[in-house]
Amino acid sequence: MKSQDPISWNSHAVSHVGTVRKVNEDACLNRPARGLWVVADGMGGHSAGDIASKTIVEMLDELPGDGSLATVAERLEECLREANSRLVRMARESDKHTIGSTVAALVIRGHHALCAWAGDSRVYRLRKGKVEQLTQDHAMVEDMVEAGLIRRDEAESHPHANRITRAIGATDDVFIDMEIHEVAPNDRFLLCSDGLYKELSEEEVGKLLKKRGDVAKAAVDLALERGARDNVTVVTVTIDKG
Repeated sequence: MKSQDPISWNSHAVSHVGTVRKVNEDACLNRPARGLWVVADGMGGHSAGDIASKTIVEMLDELPGDGSLATVAERLEECLREANSRLVRMARESDKHTIGSTVAALVIRGHHALCAWAGDSRVYRLRKGKVEQLTQDHAMVEDMVEAGLIRRDEAESHPHANRITRAIGATDDVFIDMEIHEVAPNDRFLLCSDGLYKELSEEEVGKLLKKRGDVAKAAVDLALERGARDNVTVVTVTIDKG
């Protein structure tokens, strides 16, 4: 790909309450015209998780559609820190223990993509038939796997599988992980809440990413077929051939 060649894409977003929960605490953004996509998952079991996720996406929806990736990254971090402060303040004023949410965001500028996250919402990328998870879960079991205390295949069934170690609104301050990746023709990105990978294996996610059509809808439909015990949200971004 020549540096002067334009990058274009198409995207889809689907969010569903699932088959068990009564409220959808997930929220998402699909802003292809601005190269911006977000998934936020209100913390399950906590009060006002839907308010938390909506607060995050509403603030990130104010990000500009132009400017350098470095400028956008700085502004994105400011938005998430402000969202964190608002949610912490709301929790204190309403006497709630926590009003929090995970977040995974993707921003494309030129030939590069910014991936930012806090919590266990994920971003995957399909490139040349290979699927890679670009984010690393901020979760207790992930820390245990990294420390060699449990195997990867033991993490999902572990008693602490649902405990995350970082989220917007969970503490007075928050650190946002960010990485920049080069974008190539035919790349496909998938952002999702944990409601997807609770029902589908990574191999199944990979197979879905290789299919044509609306992969976001296909992924949510499959999660629903499996029972969708949690809210499930999927956003896909497919880079054109160029």
